[in-house]
Amino acid sequence: MRKIILMIFFAFAFELKAQNGNWVTYNSSNSELPTASVTAVAINANGTAWIGTYGKGLVKYDGTNWTIFNSGNSALPSDYVNALKIDAAGNLWIGAGFMSDGGLIKFDGNNWTVFQTSNSGIPDNSVNSIALEGSQNFWLGTNEGLAEFDGTNWTVYKSDNSGLPNNTIYSVAIDANGNKWIGCPDGLVKFDGTNWAVYNKSNSAIPENSVSAVAVDASGKIWLGVGDSYNPAGLAVFDGTNWTIYNTGNSNLPDDVVNAIVIDPSGVKWIGTSAGLAKFNSGNWTVFDANNSPLKDDFVNSITIDSKGNKWIGTSGIFGPPLVVYNENGVVLDVERIDNNLPLKFELFQNYPNPFPACGGKGNLTTTIKYSIHAVVGTAHELSVRLTVYDILGREVTTLVNKAQKPGNYTVRFNACNLPSGVYFYRLKAGDL
Repeated sequence: MRKIILMIFFAFAFELKAQNGNWVTYNSSNSELPTASVTAVAINANGTAWIGTYGKGLVKYDGTNWTIFNSGNSALPSDYVNALKIDAAGNLWIGAGFMSDGGLIKFDGNNWTVFQTSNSGIPDNSVNSIALEGSQNFWLGTNEGLAEFDGTNWTVYKSDNSGLPNNTIYSVAIDANGNKWIGCPDGLVKFDGTNWAVYNKSNSAIPENSVSAVAVDASGKIWLGVGDSYNPAGLAVFDGTNWTIYNTGNSNLPDDVVNAIVIDPSGVKWIGTSAGLAKFNSGNWTVFDANNSPLKDDFVNSITIDSKGNKWIGTSGIFGPPLVVYNENGVVLDVERIDNNLPLKFELFQNYPNPFPACGGKGNLTTTIKYSIHAVVGTAHELSVRLTVYDILGREVTTLVNKAQKPGNYTVRFNACNLPSGVYFYRLKAGDL
């Protein structure tokens, strides 16, 4: 078994070029993740990942332990998870169902609440998408219409009582003005709470009617995955008046089947296609696929970005790992302030376990590093903290922490899955230390 050994040191800051450490992959050979397509991922405030699969239920991963929930060992009514959302209170909301065997499920960590047609106003037991408006108002895309749920009351919109052209709802996104943008087989639909507008091939420049993915950027532009596997049409952008179309013929989009679109806090678009992951930033394209990355399964189902900038990528899992995590600055699994005591000095502790296994076998593939940030001159102001890992030649491998932190004791979990075996060093820099 390959092993990683970490050593510690304090040093003055110096600039070194980063290399490697940007990818972490999970599959059944190096984790407890079941062999199945990953359809959705949600990350809570504690850094715990909730992973939805196609046919194998729901998986919880806290950075160390894996827990599987399915219809056989929990109240989850279906093993087909289509959508995940975490509300302001930390509750997990699950959209599930294949051929109407699921529904909307709330899980608070202990208790399950299942909403189905038999006990609620939900119109169908297959929930394809979940959008959260405010703290507790949900908009659900189902196979029998659009449902609004405020925690108590249900309002259902269908083609016979609204401007929806089709009852099958693939995706819902909400803009800063509260407008709902809805993707369905017959076009893009806008609902402002009163009025409905439908954009399709007959009345707009949208290249195909089917809209599978919808996202809204900070400027209010709507980004769409357009078409389907039979009539793929690429990526469409709508600013309320004008349309811009990107496809394999006029751009570096790797495939015209677009399954997922996520926009990061910097405005960069991350696009999941059937032939890889695309990053689109200010007109520039970067494509990650089986040829240039650990993303060995090119069929990207879902993308989620956590608070540390990690991109959690769910794939079909047929030709490669079903779950891949990517971060340009190095993957960081979690940083946690473990108590409120103010340390008397700056301190960097030995990681545990050490050595620890790299990829190649099941078990705990992470190590935990503890460090203490001292209160300067008796105050509790924040300091700029940087925790960096280097190889034995002094080359920077990855940055685990790079942000302002208050005085206190912290831990960070580090996954070295994609590093070769050997000895590594890590360095803590805080303020002007």
